[in-house]
Amino acid sequence: MKKPYLASIEYMRGVSMLGVVAIHIGALYLTNPTPNLHLVALLEIASRFSVPIFFFISAFGLFYKINLAEPFEYGKFLRRRFRAVLLPYLLWSALYILHDNWFYGYGTPSADYVAELLFFGLAKYQLYFLVILIWFYLLMPLWIFLVKEMTPRRLALIFFAQVAFNYFSSYSAELLTLTQTLPEESLLRKFLVWRLNYWVAHYVFIFLLGGILAVRSEEFFAWLAANRKIVSATFAVTLTIHLGYFYYLVYAKNFSALAAVNTAHQLSPTGILYTVSASIFLFMLFECVPLNEKVRAGLSVLGKNSFFVYLFHPLALTYLSLLGVILNAVNALILYVLTVAISLAVSLAIKAAPQYLSRCRQGQ
Repeated sequence: MKKPYLASIEYMRGVSMLGVVAIHIGALYLTNPTPNLHLVALLEIASRFSVPIFFFISAFGLFYKINLAEPFEYGKFLRRRFRAVLLPYLLWSALYILHDNWFYGYGTPSADYVAELLFFGLAKYQLYFLVILIWFYLLMPLWIFLVKEMTPRRLALIFFAQVAFNYFSSYSAELLTLTQTLPEESLLRKFLVWRLNYWVAHYVFIFLLGGILAVRSEEFFAWLAANRKIVSATFAVTLTIHLGYFYYLVYAKNFSALAAVNTAHQLSPTGILYTVSASIFLFMLFECVPLNEKVRAGLSVLGKNSFFVYLFHPLALTYLSLLGVILNAVNALILYVLTVAISLAVSLAIKAAPQYLSRCRQGQ
């Protein structure tokens, strides 16, 4: 039996896309030597669920459609997923490589360098997400096996293992020392330096959680409806803890705003907790809370265009930055609105172009 369409996933994509753009605006705003710390917290900390929640959404969408009682058609699955993700990844990587080589005057890159850019998702700063997603697709039989065999105890063990692994990867002095002692051109050094760009191990728990909840979607949605206050309170508490960690680093440990952001990221223990609670909270919000039709329409537009905006917005940012405006708090917020608006307008224009051209031909 075909399961009903879930608009909530579309809405979550839109919200997550807004968070990704916020993170990149925040990175630019941090070049201000005296940034407003509360705006930094909004752009760089409160939005930190945005990248890992995409893996949660992707897993939920995949497992929501899969019948685990039937044989998994791996080849067919890869062909469909690669058309949807690998081809756009390669095309947009090529576009950014060509554009940035022209715009910044880098010159023609070597074939080896292009291969490195593609493998690690370095053609542009947002593209690494697609590299990790492709690895998740390649390992799909493993995730299906784990979801089938999952128990609450095993899931709890995976959660604690995830926290430990991410902590080691993010904060281990030994790993940092090993990386720095390797020769500059060492292949192992590159694999370690860019580990966040391709190691699916950093996001296994959130991906599996999405898959597990998808195959138990009816129970999950019923639980959400019955526990709205608990879900909302948990989200508020984890957001407070995650923001509190950032403020603690700044005010108690005397970290710079940039150092605090690079410490209180989505792979930190507080970041993982916040991501999980945000994922469940947004599902509750969009599945169980009545929303105004205009709000739903707006969320739908954002969701339907989120992939293009995600891919395109660095171009909008590049050319808006040519205006040379000093990024104080107000200008950073204006830059955010303009980046989203321009990227969304380009997406809508591209989608409308075939229909417009067809009408033009018919009118001739």
